[in-house]
Amino acid sequence: MNYKTYNKEDGYSYTFGAFPTYEILTQKPQNVIEIITHEKLEKSSDIDKILSIANKNGIKISTNGKLLEKLSKKGNIYIMAVFRKYKDTLQNNQNHILLNNPSDMGNLGTIIRGMLGFGYENLALITPCIDHFDPRVIRASMGSIFSVNIETFSSVEEYLNKYNNYTYPFMLKASTNLQDLKEKKNPHTLIFGNEATGLPDRFLDMGTPLLIKQSPKIDSFNLSVSVTIACYEFSK
Repeated sequence: MNYKTYNKEDGYSYTFGAFPTYEILTQKPQNVIEIITHEKLEKSSDIDKILSIANKNGIKISTNGKLLEKLSKKGNIYIMAVFRKYKDTLQNNQNHILLNNPSDMGNLGTIIRGMLGFGYENLALITPCIDHFDPRVIRASMGSIFSVNIETFSSVEEYLNKYNNYTYPFMLKASTNLQDLKEKKNPHTLIFGNEATGLPDRFLDMGTPLLIKQSPKIDSFNLSVSVTIACYEFSK
């Protein structure tokens, strides 16, 4: 197959590095097309595990350093997986995270890793939004993305018509502090807005809007920090 620089319109994507490659092999081996290694790849127990899993699943393993460097645009990536994109649906009666029009790849990857760390395995994305299969998102998530169900929707209303979770929008205009919330309803959905604009005022009429109390020395928390704080508080 003639692989080219990642394009969101293509039906496949890449994992750059050992961590995300290991994660997709353990979570979704059926989607892996090929493992590509660099001539400079140094053997280790972790690399042996990756290659062993690939062999057990009958996945092609090839060596092509020039192609790896071309696709990753980096000189320090020595192993990757090529995988077919797939569609998820969220789990009913489980707690969800909803991101309204997220626009930063690093943030999304970090959010996925943080939410999984606190037991959230379902993520709703409202379009327009960034492509969660972009290798930059996958790398920022350290492969956690392959353990999370991600479903996209054209609007929040479309999501709410399908899932009946109680909603907690996070907004600077909210009157209830997250730290003061006494009762947490389940299943719930924690809702966050775009990095630059947050959530529109109409979300003040939805569920229980929450504010993360902070020092007056900053305007707001970064989106990935806010989501991680919320996941931590709700998981207590």
